[in-house]
Amino acid sequence: MSEMPRRYLIVGPSWVGDMVMAQSLFATLKKLYPDCLIDVIAPEWSLPILERMPQVNQGIALKIGHGEFSLLRRIKMGLALREQAYTHSIVLPRSWKSALIPFFANAKVRTGFRGEMRYGLLNDIRELDKNILKQTVQRYVSHAYVANLKQAPEIPFPKLEVDMINRGRLIEKLKLDLTKPIIAMMPGAEYGPAKQWPEKHYRELADLLINKGYQVWLIGSAKEKALSKNIVEGLGLDAINLCGKTELVDTVDLLSCAEQVVTNDSGLMHVAAAVGVKLNVIYGSSTPDYTPPLSPKENMNIFYLDLECSPCFKRECPFGHTNCLFEIAAKNIYLKMIVSSI
Repeated sequence: MSEMPRRYLIVGPSWVGDMVMAQSLFATLKKLYPDCLIDVIAPEWSLPILERMPQVNQGIALKIGHGEFSLLRRIKMGLALREQAYTHSIVLPRSWKSALIPFFANAKVRTGFRGEMRYGLLNDIRELDKNILKQTVQRYVSHAYVANLKQAPEIPFPKLEVDMINRGRLIEKLKLDLTKPIIAMMPGAEYGPAKQWPEKHYRELADLLINKGYQVWLIGSAKEKALSKNIVEGLGLDAINLCGKTELVDTVDLLSCAEQVVTNDSGLMHVAAAVGVKLNVIYGSSTPDYTPPLSPKENMNIFYLDLECSPCFKRECPFGHTNCLFEIAAKNIYLKMIVSSI
């Protein structure tokens, strides 16, 4: 008698980049168990991104705010999912509350790292060895295996599907021109200013690229609209501020138009990597050792000074100078980008 296919209920992360990295886990599960079914509990904003991941059967909206406890709503949601008869659950966040829904959904095997006294809620508790699993994505992928790992797992790169119909609609709606080569810039970083390359540096780089014959698209949310406006002001028609004019999932399709991307270590950096565009990633308070772009090495340039005070992983520079970012010169990035395009 053949074994029934595994049905996974995965509690996903709450950040854009982490959700993209979670696709490496989904791809690993599909490699190990090709006929498994994967459902993902996720914030409502991330459901369109999950739809671009062919490994995912469905995204299930978690209609609870980030940091909100909502015990009763979590219990009700778990009970409503019991009829799905999940054989396995993986809880990626390490909080106690994140393990409630799989428990009340009666998923048979409930896997996650030890943390916040989750005994009982989880029945397959793993020990996190940070010496082996140094990267966030390695920690996610390790959950696909049946026991604690003795070495870091192989990481399949995320790959988000591009919707060519939506791409055409966006080009028409936003009156974009594809006749000149495009450099996309993502100057924002949700985490804080210690991860944001300075506005004036982005402007200087954009000016150099436009004079070289490129057009520059600035991509991000409405939060980056003013920042991007300052960057493009006075640079002419080839500097286009798209921040706040699109949805998150539209970024996938717009990035597929670009020749290269310039970005901070941010959620959109992971989106760009999963689209497959050439990356130029600027690190400040974080490090490429911990959250590297999940892309072939030949497809990226990394800019990281590795100062004595780096990485600090702070939202704002504790010394007030943010030299880890300010001392990365626009001209150096420009020269590396031009060499890469030859």
